[in-house]
Amino acid sequence: MITQTLPMTMKRSYIGTSLLLLGWLVFPALLYAQGTGTGTELETKKLAQTGFKFLSVSVDPRAAAMADALTARDNASSLALFYNPASMAYFDRTFHFAAGQTRWINSTDYNFASLAYRPMGGQFGVIGLSVVAVSYPEVLRTIFANNEQGYLDQGTYSPSALAIGLGYARAITDRFAVGGHAKFARQNLGEAQVTQGGRMESYAKSTIAVDFGVLYRTALQSLTFAMSVRNFSRELTYVEESFELPLAFQIGATYNLMDLLAPANSTHTLWLSVDAVRPRDYPEQIKVGMEYGFMDLLFLRAGYITPTDEQGINVGAGLRLGSESFRIGVDYAYTSFGIFDNVHRLGLQLAF
Repeated sequence: MITQTLPMTMKRSYIGTSLLLLGWLVFPALLYAQGTGTGTELETKKLAQTGFKFLSVSVDPRAAAMADALTARDNASSLALFYNPASMAYFDRTFHFAAGQTRWINSTDYNFASLAYRPMGGQFGVIGLSVVAVSYPEVLRTIFANNEQGYLDQGTYSPSALAIGLGYARAITDRFAVGGHAKFARQNLGEAQVTQGGRMESYAKSTIAVDFGVLYRTALQSLTFAMSVRNFSRELTYVEESFELPLAFQIGATYNLMDLLAPANSTHTLWLSVDAVRPRDYPEQIKVGMEYGFMDLLFLRAGYITPTDEQGINVGAGLRLGSESFRIGVDYAYTSFGIFDNVHRLGLQLAF
């Protein structure tokens, strides 16, 4: 009797494919279970049901310009920590550093930095660090009082938020990768007195949140599928009100359209990325993003999310310069926000 043994890499590829397909089957069931009740409950809108919302804001200009449809895109940098840590596994240099700022609505500033390190040529995977710091504008502090206004002014205070994360990603094969990202998140809403003469109470909370994801490169040209879960954590309580973090399940696919239009042309790339998202505090969304690249030098991007309340079109551009041993990149993104201030993002990347 003759037996045939499959190569180890092929076995791993089959295992990776099976895991991803299993996830695609389980994922809709999880979404259904999360979004349905007993059948006798009234349907409710998923609005304002979470806290620590700063964890949901996109910080990377490239991702924001593409409507955050980067779950399946080979980010291959430390920025993958903010979207799908699995794609960091395909980082092919030793160090990657990124930093930038988002000028959010109502003059709120999001500052971020991330670092990826690939020791021993990637033999042991890729390690990443991330930091997001949020600076809010000053807020008027008041307390209840028995006067005509019903309150007394107590000056102003500035809320703040911070998230520091540690991530790890590993390519199981050249087609399948997994990754995780654990982060310490803290939000400080300041100190306040509930009534005049009462003691000052601190309204600050901290927790640990986890992101994880998988990514699979198919054998069909550049077609890639991926899944991610972001902001998985325990329930928190402020005084008497409890809330959960903005948990989000995301599945996505991406494809370089130039594989169809001009397979032999390496000068141009035209990536189409589509994500389906199930947030905990908002109806299901579809995110569509496109990125045109010229000679791996100049990039033009656009994206759209539906449905949204005020957010409109996203556009952006990027520039990459350097050599095989050192690369520097600059990215910018613009997002229209209806009745609110338009959002601008600027970022810098270094890879060597």
